Amino acid sequence: MKFLVTGSAGFIGFHLCRRLLRDGHAVAGLDAMVPYYDVRLKEARHAILAEHAAFRPRLVDLADADALRAAVDAEEPEAVLHLAAQAGVRYALENPDSYVRSNITGTHNLLEACRRHPVRHLLFASTSSAYGANASMPFRETDAAATPLNIYAASKLAAEHLCHSHAHLWKRPVTAFRFFTVYGPWGRPDMAPWRFTEAVLRGEPIAVHNHGRMERDFTYVDDLVEAVARLVDAVPEAGRRVAECDSVSPAAPFRVVNIGNANPVPLLGFIAEVERATGRPARREMREMHPGEVVKTWADTSLLAALTGYRPSTPIGRGVDAFVAWFRDHHRI
Repeated sequence: MKFLVTGSAGFIGFHLCRRLLRDGHAVAGLDAMVPYYDVRLKEARHAILAEHAAFRPRLVDLADADALRAAVDAEEPEAVLHLAAQAGVRYALENPDSYVRSNITGTHNLLEACRRHPVRHLLFASTSSAYGANASMPFRETDAAATPLNIYAASKLAAEHLCHSHAHLWKRPVTAFRFFTVYGPWGRPDMAPWRFTEAVLRGEPIAVHNHGRMERDFTYVDDLVEAVARLVDAVPEAGRRVAECDSVSPAAPFRVVNIGNANPVPLLGFIAEVERATGRPARREMREMHPGEVVKTWADTSLLAALTGYRPSTPIGRGVDAFVAWFRDHHRI
C-alpha cells in the first residue's frame, strides 16, 4: 500500500514508518522538524528511514494548509497515519498556542486535504490523557471523555471530534487510537524513561512527582506499532459493532481504540527498573503533584483484541533494558 505518515521524524512516527517499509509498503513521511526538542534526533531518525528507497520525506507543516494539500495531492496515499502533534502535558503550561495550532488546526487541514483525495482509512494518534478525571479503571473506550485536565488532552479530544464529524459528513473511515505512555529506543527526551535514565547515568537527581504515588500503563513501542499495523485493516463501519465493548459510532465510520499494556506500573517501580538496567542507584527528589497530571492510567484492551487478535504484552523489565541499551549506545555512555 501507499501510506502517508505525518510526524514521521517523531518517536512513534519513525517506528511506524520503519515497520511499514520493512513490510514492503511505500511511505511518504511528512514532518515540520519543530524544535520542541533537539532536531538532530529527528534528523537521525529520518536518515535511517531514507535508507529505504520506498521512503519519501517531505518537510511540511500541517498548519500550512496549501503545502499540506499539495503534498497529499502529489502522494495520493491509500491510508494515512496521523501522528504529527505538539506533545507533552507540561509544555502546554508554557506554550498553549502551539497545541491549538498543531493538534487542532493541523488535524483540520489534514482532514480537508483527505476530503479532496479520499483515503481508505485514516488512523489518528490520540492519547490516554483524553480520559482526564475519569475515576473508573481500567479506562474503556465507551467511557465518557469530558474532563480533560490539561491543554494537550483538550486539543487531542477536539481533534477526535473533528475526525468524527469528518467521518460522518464525508463517509470516510477514521480510527483514533489512544496510546498509553509509549517508550522504547529512539524515544523523546522530555519523557520519563529518557529523563530518568539520563539522570541516573549522570548521577543527577530525579524529580519524583506526587511523592511517587503515581502509576502508568507503560507501552513498549514495538507493541504499539504491531497494534497500529493490524488496525489499518480494521476499517470501521457506522453502527457495525464487532464486540460488546466496541466504541464504533452509530452515526459515522469512526472508532476509538485503546493501545496499552493493560498493566499499570508504580512510578517508583519504574525507577527501580531503570536502576537495575543501568546498574546505578537513583537520587530521588520527592515533589508535589504537577498541574495537569493524572495519578493513574490503565488501558482496557478488550476492543483491540477483538479487532486484531492482539494485546501488547512486553514486560516492563524487558522494555527498560532495550531502552537503556539504546540510550547508552546512542550517547556512547
